[in-house]
Amino acid sequence: MGDWKAPTDCKYTKTDEWVRVENGEGVVGITDFAQSQLSDLVYVELPHVGDTVKAGDEIGVVESVKAAAPLKSPVSGEVVAVNEALEGSESTINQDPFGSGWIVRIRLSNPAEMDDLMDAAAYQQYCDERA
Repeated sequence: MGDWKAPTDCKYTKTDEWVRVENGEGVVGITDFAQSQLSDLVYVELPHVGDTVKAGDEIGVVESVKAAAPLKSPVSGEVVAVNEALEGSESTINQDPFGSGWIVRIRLSNPAEMDDLMDAAAYQQYCDERA
């Protein structure tokens, strides 16, 4: 089993995003596994506040010295906030992917979509299979 953190209050996608619901909003970021695979992040392309997104849509990009990876929305809804503090401080995602390294907040238009995502145990197993 890998050393990646997967908090139990989050749900996970097969494309390595996490989402945690707070007051009807989904706080979204990339997982500890994803940031460890990408290594040192150097750029994050953020969506725009007011954008309407569907689950699975590409809403941004995270780039490291090794690769660029699309950021996909785990849920449908409206982008209500982006973490502008990441611009120029992308390493925050490497250091604290589930806390200050959050990327976007989305007001959920279909909370039932959360049921389609992996829980922490399933995601941990999914990471172990790929490591």
